[in-house]
Amino acid sequence: MNNKYKYKISIIIVNYNVEYFLDQCLDSVTKGIQNLSAEVFVVDNCSVDGSVEMVKSKYPDFRLIENKDNIGFSKANNQAIEIAQGEYILLLNPDTVVQEDTFLKTVQFMDKHADSGGLGVRMVDGKGVFLPESKRGLPTPIVAFYKIFGLSALFPKSKKFGQYHLGHLSEFENHEIDILSGAYMLMRKTTLEKVGFLDESFFMYGEDIDLSYRITLGGYKNYYCSDTKIIHYKGESTKKSSVNYVFVFYRAMIIFAQKHLSGKNAKLFSLLINFAIYLRAFLAISLRILKKLFLPAIDITYLIIGLFALTNYWKMSDIEFPKELISYSIPIYAIVWLSTSYFNGGYDYPVKLFKLIKGVFIGTLLILIAYAILPKSWQFSRLFIFIGAGWTISYYFISRVFLHFAIGKQFKLWVKTKKSFAIIDDNKDEFNRIKELIRNTNDNVAKITQISSIDSCTIKNGDFQEIIFSSKTSTYSEIIDYMSNNSFDQTDYKIAPKNENFLIGSNSIDTSGDLYILNLNALISKENKRKKRLFDLAFSLAILISSPILIWTFNRKKKLIKNISKILVGNLSFIGFSEDVSKQDVRLPKIKPGILFPSDIMDTENIQIKEKLNLLYARDYSMRKDFSILIKAWKKLDL
Repeated sequence: MNNKYKYKISIIIVNYNVEYFLDQCLDSVTKGIQNLSAEVFVVDNCSVDGSVEMVKSKYPDFRLIENKDNIGFSKANNQAIEIAQGEYILLLNPDTVVQEDTFLKTVQFMDKHADSGGLGVRMVDGKGVFLPESKRGLPTPIVAFYKIFGLSALFPKSKKFGQYHLGHLSEFENHEIDILSGAYMLMRKTTLEKVGFLDESFFMYGEDIDLSYRITLGGYKNYYCSDTKIIHYKGESTKKSSVNYVFVFYRAMIIFAQKHLSGKNAKLFSLLINFAIYLRAFLAISLRILKKLFLPAIDITYLIIGLFALTNYWKMSDIEFPKELISYSIPIYAIVWLSTSYFNGGYDYPVKLFKLIKGVFIGTLLILIAYAILPKSWQFSRLFIFIGAGWTISYYFISRVFLHFAIGKQFKLWVKTKKSFAIIDDNKDEFNRIKELIRNTNDNVAKITQISSIDSCTIKNGDFQEIIFSSKTSTYSEIIDYMSNNSFDQTDYKIAPKNENFLIGSNSIDTSGDLYILNLNALISKENKRKKRLFDLAFSLAILISSPILIWTFNRKKKLIKNISKILVGNLSFIGFSEDVSKQDVRLPKIKPGILFPSDIMDTENIQIKEKLNLLYARDYSMRKDFSILIKAWKKLDL
């Protein structure tokens, strides 16, 4: 090691509210530095999830920098780089897991390649799928054009069109590349002292592109090393569907262009990127809306056509319906049946026929109630309502069976709802601990099987829906190797950190990563989000209708009307989390602000009780719970 430096490597991890990912990352780092002279920095950007306390208690030998604000990725890294005493500087994301030999192999690679300034490694996501951002080319205007307009996706292996992710280069071989990923970015300290640290004008995204480019401008080479692997749970690929990500990422590319390209090229590039930003955002939003409305639009069309056809059958039996009533009633009937089916979960995937049928029954009941209170001149046939409901049920049955056989996938009717789990662990106590954790956090467990070791794990795709590795009995190298060699579509992977009550994994390329701690996401399931919105609409309308009488029981009448109006348009909800507690508890799912809180049912100011009531509300949500809070605290609706 160079005598100028105290350590061979300085590892810098910038954290912001990812306590459980950080914990697992630091555990893998601890194992990875056993044969190296190393120092580890954790720079925390004002997390409120307990990250700081966790580092202090579990990793006291690591250097912790506590920022009082979220100062961004670049500035936080620079704080540690400035005082780092390692020959090599490694920027490492907190949502990564490294193999036990990753640091040693990458440092040895740099030692052997004197011309190297920076190095990246082979990265896989939480399902073991290779992340193409492990190796990237320089995003010149033409390369950006190929990526923005989808040519790189159409021809990923093309040397010309696939330059952004260098698709023509094998992921299993070492290569010289242009751009490193900030998730694992190993650099010489001397290189950084020559070319400069991270540019702090990049708050997040783009800073790795900028620094990689400056390394090559400084006369050094960047390398992709396939000799070792890491897991990166929240890779670029996991966030690409987010509209906000499109804006942030491409604006970072604009900053890069303005900094490194000539004036004319920078303007052209900026124009192209801005066009791409709004085009991608428009397409993403449009496709999302189209995807949600396409099937309901077809359904409502067929339902109305069928109901009008039924009136023709009546006419052939010499029964005439008033044309004015038919023109209004039939679309209303169809909308009611479709709406009640929707709110009952009939349009969730996988498809559940009984939810559609139940929705039609509820809709029929509502139509009959409304029919009974209409004037006699507006009532034309109860039998038509029942036959119309029969037609609707028949249509749903025939159409869903057709979609099941014609398309399958999300339209499959017979899907296993219960999961089979495999726990790879030869220790009985550890197996039972993980087994208990799974049962406490899952309502859909079919079976849990113990597999003694990774070497004896010879499963096929679909044998288990989830495989859990114990980091207590398996090395991270074994885990990552198995995941990358056995990437199954129908199988998710999770890692159980030793002596912890959570599991970490990534269920798909579209999710950042997920935790099994408590089942706190019940509140934001599709079904419960609909129920909560339906509750808000029904009771806000009821309050507005009764407001000529009800309003006199409130002191702040204008505030009451304003609150109810905000609920109607979807800016507020009747019930939300207690803000003074929820801001400090990142475990809670994100929901709309409420006028009332779970703690209002007890009228308490105790912070611990408020926190517990918030958690119980998130875990055990029901419309009945909303109703009980509303009845208990309705006098606070004008606050």
